[in-house]
Amino acid sequence: MSTPAAENAILLHACCGPCSITCILRLRDMGLEPTLYFYNPNIHPLSEYLRRREGLLAVAQRLSVPVILPDQQAPGDAFPGPWLERMAPLGDAMADMALRCPQCYDIRLQRAATAARVLGFGRYSTTLLYSKYQNHQAILDAGARHADTALAFLGEDFRPGWQEGIRLSKEWGIYRQQYCGCVLSEYDRYRKQIAIR
Repeated sequence: MSTPAAENAILLHACCGPCSITCILRLRDMGLEPTLYFYNPNIHPLSEYLRRREGLLAVAQRLSVPVILPDQQAPGDAFPGPWLERMAPLGDAMADMALRCPQCYDIRLQRAATAARVLGFGRYSTTLLYSKYQNHQAILDAGARHADTALAFLGEDFRPGWQEGIRLSKEWGIYRQQYCGCVLSEYDRYRKQIAIR
């Protein structure tokens, strides 16, 4: 049985350092104290995963925020298996972000919600709500789907902090990724560089 976290505690699923900065600051402005939770089996390759994790740890250290790294307890949590299992049934449709991304949000928020319950948090949220490139409605739907009467999902729109997050991450020298995380988003980002003959 878990020990309830402080009344103002919130488990914040985090995808990377840059996206976390203004989310942390906004939550603190709201009187909440976040603990970061880094669970992202969508991030490929492993070298990219490690760079993002290091960036998150640098932000956490700078802002004095606790971090939970599930892959430290179970190294398999960095393995892309859960993501691949959810994508495979989509077949060719996995190229469609409108179908692929909601599956990816759901994997991560389901795991974050489970961890929040085990750890005694009464609420959780995600830094995915910071990005202007993500499907916010799909994120809100996934967050609400994994909430219940004992665990609230805070669907805060963190996008107003977009420019400030970029500015601070550059100023602090935090690694800034060039694609969402999965191999398909990397393909989308760079495919225009393929010379078609």
